[in-house]
Amino acid sequence: MSETAFRLFNQGFALTAELLYAAALTLFLRPLLRGRGGWAAVLLTDLTVWLLCEGLSLPPGSLSVLLGAALLLGARPLGVDRPLMLLLMLLFLNTRISSGLIAESIYYVAERLLPTPTEPIETVFLQAAVLVSSFLLTHALLLCGMVLLLRRRLGRPALHWRELCCLGLLPAAGILFGQMMARLLFEVKDGMPLQLYDRHPAFAAVVPLLALLFYLGAYLSIVLWQGLERLRGERETYFVECQQALVLRERMEEAERFFRQTSALKHELRGHAMNLRGLAQSGQWEELEQYLRRLDESVQELTLTTQTGSSVADVVLSDKARQCAALGIDLQLDFRWPEAKGYDAFDVGIILQNLLQNAIEATVPLEGRRWISLTGQQRGNFFLIEVKNPFQGTLTWGIEGLPVTSKTEEGASLHGIGLANARREAEKYMGELELHTDGQTFCAAVLLQERSDAT
Repeated sequence: MSETAFRLFNQGFALTAELLYAAALTLFLRPLLRGRGGWAAVLLTDLTVWLLCEGLSLPPGSLSVLLGAALLLGARPLGVDRPLMLLLMLLFLNTRISSGLIAESIYYVAERLLPTPTEPIETVFLQAAVLVSSFLLTHALLLCGMVLLLRRRLGRPALHWRELCCLGLLPAAGILFGQMMARLLFEVKDGMPLQLYDRHPAFAAVVPLLALLFYLGAYLSIVLWQGLERLRGERETYFVECQQALVLRERMEEAERFFRQTSALKHELRGHAMNLRGLAQSGQWEELEQYLRRLDESVQELTLTTQTGSSVADVVLSDKARQCAALGIDLQLDFRWPEAKGYDAFDVGIILQNLLQNAIEATVPLEGRRWISLTGQQRGNFFLIEVKNPFQGTLTWGIEGLPVTSKTEEGASLHGIGLANARREAEKYMGELELHTDGQTFCAAVLLQERSDAT
């Protein structure tokens, strides 16, 4: 190989290397991208940024910074949240650098094992081209393998910035380590190129080992985080089931109480009739009126205070009305059961129970006028349930879009389970839970779509 051919080979090598890196990045991000053209957008972005850096002769590291910035700006159109996109870029760059350091060590060992020709010059250039090509091939295989291993662990998680700070520490440290080693591996002294491995041969094993540890550390942190997320999901599911069982028990106790009171009144009616007849015959009209008033109060206790068109909703709302009355909370109800039959009464009862209980817990600590508003309206094939209550201070929103409590007492960790339960029930009807604030008023709205299989 002539010197001219070797120079052309180097130019082609740089282009081929960047194409491989761009393909590896596209392979890494493709499962998370929205639409069919997402992978092409990533590939074109990578190559465009590379050409820009080459054309402007920007310093090393500019490509990674500019590429990361471009993908962060385009994260939303690509269907990826910005925190997740930033984590993905850190993971990919760490993987690229780690695999590069490992490939560089393999290249150094191979170069020392092979005999070095001095002439003819064509043989020297040819061997150099073969070694460089082997380095690129080794790097590409390592990079693709490590990228595929990472991709298997990544779904489409909802990532908060706080989680990003924890998960991104190791890959960021790996990137800094790689950049530092890239400047230490090669240096020029008195016009002669010097390699770190020549002065310290042991580094040929230590450096790739450290790079591999940075990669494995980032990989294991992802695995650990996913395990914790899975446990958290199982914990929430457990508490959902416990709360639903609690709701059932409360409704059974409510029904049992009404049954006992009805049975007792049945046995007492004959005695009441005799007493009323005696008071009337003796002309004790004032006593008769008082007796009738007390009897009416007893009957009123057996009557549900709310009439919505659904016995389940009546029981839930009547129970919450009595609870609010005992706590001094003004409960405003404008709820009518939808005429459509595509809504299961038990599911809607769970939504009402959770939304109102969450509102009561938030309203009880407040000073001044305390109130809760509940509305239920049917809009075509949809049923909208909305609960409003006042709050004080500033709300903090968690990872799943639910408010986070600042309470530290026992049971505070379960705060928001009620809203999570309501969201879970809404999803059965292809609905959603929307939470927002209007001044110092907290609004929780559940939109349900009529379901044909509901009874």
